[in-house]
Amino acid sequence: MQNVTLTTENLLAFSPIIIVISAATIGMLGIAIKRHHFWNTTLMVMGINIALAVNIWVWQNLPTQQVTSLFIIDPFACFYIALILISTLACLTLAHAYMETHPGNKEELYLLMVLSASGGMILVTANHFAGLFVGMEILSIPLYGLAAYSFQRSQSLESGIKYLILSAIATAFLLFGMALLYADTGHLTYTGIQQVLATHSENSMLIWAGVAMMLVAFAFKLSLIPFHLWTPDVYEGAPVPITAFLATVSKIAAVAALLRLLHTIPALNTAGVQTIFAIMASVSIIGGNLLALMQSNLKRLLGFSSIAHFGYLFIAFVVNQQLQSSAIAVYLLAYTITTLAAFGVLTYISSPYQGKDIENITDYQGLFWQQPYLVTVLSIALLSLAGIPLTIGFIGKFYVMMLGVNAALWWLMATLAIGTVLGMYYYLRVLITMFRMEEITLINSNTVSFSYTASNIMLITTGILMLILGAYPQPMLQMALIAMGMN
Repeated sequence: MQNVTLTTENLLAFSPIIIVISAATIGMLGIAIKRHHFWNTTLMVMGINIALAVNIWVWQNLPTQQVTSLFIIDPFACFYIALILISTLACLTLAHAYMETHPGNKEELYLLMVLSASGGMILVTANHFAGLFVGMEILSIPLYGLAAYSFQRSQSLESGIKYLILSAIATAFLLFGMALLYADTGHLTYTGIQQVLATHSENSMLIWAGVAMMLVAFAFKLSLIPFHLWTPDVYEGAPVPITAFLATVSKIAAVAALLRLLHTIPALNTAGVQTIFAIMASVSIIGGNLLALMQSNLKRLLGFSSIAHFGYLFIAFVVNQQLQSSAIAVYLLAYTITTLAAFGVLTYISSPYQGKDIENITDYQGLFWQQPYLVTVLSIALLSLAGIPLTIGFIGKFYVMMLGVNAALWWLMATLAIGTVLGMYYYLRVLITMFRMEEITLINSNTVSFSYTASNIMLITTGILMLILGAYPQPMLQMALIAMGMN
């Protein structure tokens, strides 16, 4: 048995994950001692903030650390951990306003979100199949409860059960794929597998079967067609802050884990695998946008839109060039900020405990004349999702397009252009509806005046970032280049 030794630097590097898990533990104890919506939530939010500060310190001051054979903390991991923590903070902030009048227990929602975030952090640092599996499960299991948290509504309960069943199937594929790779190589570490595969002139069928099964699991997490069937139903049924969490944190972690796997084991990233990526990307772009065209529910529309957006992102996976990692980082950062803004507005005006969720596009008719600030943020988010210039979404899409053009992937570029045109139609349809004056839909009484609470500050910040980083993206691009030092 291999001896496990941990140095002080190892522990410091791993401390953001330890802090988040400790915050979840303290939150659990706080709930057991005395339930208090504000203080129980504040304890966990403080833990996330401390973890974020420590992660930035680790990023700037420590060299790459191999923490046992399971995990590696490097600039790549620190960047994605920071993105996960910031997204979690935003979702916790939105959830606090959303759950304020929830008649049942509120505090477990934040506990489950923090636990799931810790799983995402473990996932992006995994350098071993055991670490990959543990991270994936800690990320996923709390999401089953989160999706069904509003169990008083049949849609929420259905979404939780559906996500549980389909996610369990995806996990089975992941485990079976790992087992096949281990059977052929005799290793569970990424570096050990790469060393074995590098000496083989041709890989066996076991290898390719294992890779295919693992890709199924990742495609499920990223909602790529044909593994997308859970997405619209879970997006619609889950509470809005949880939908935001699913759309950002879980997908950030899955993208980072897949990217590390392919970079550490380049023998797996063959022309055949890139062809599979290209097919999934093109089908997801066209299919996601076409399905979004037919939606009258805004949460389902954003769900199908996310399918298309990860199709755009997968174009970068097809292009195995030096700037691949930074392009993916920029696109994910743009997508995360935009998605948090869009779902933030939905959260602000929706609560099933004070009235119905504001989900149907017709409910937003004339909303600008009631809530101009909220509609402004949502309008910027929709324009960013469409990839309109001077928004952050355009920068992410342009970076991916630049890679595709350099690699002469013209058919994928044509698919991206068609998908962008289709996307503009349904985004603008929502936008026009919010500004129409012919008939103003009266939003239910839970819509309050736009005051400077924490959730409103978060919405204002995302709106400003979408414009500033769209007009002046250099700081974002520079940070991505520095963070992706693994290339």
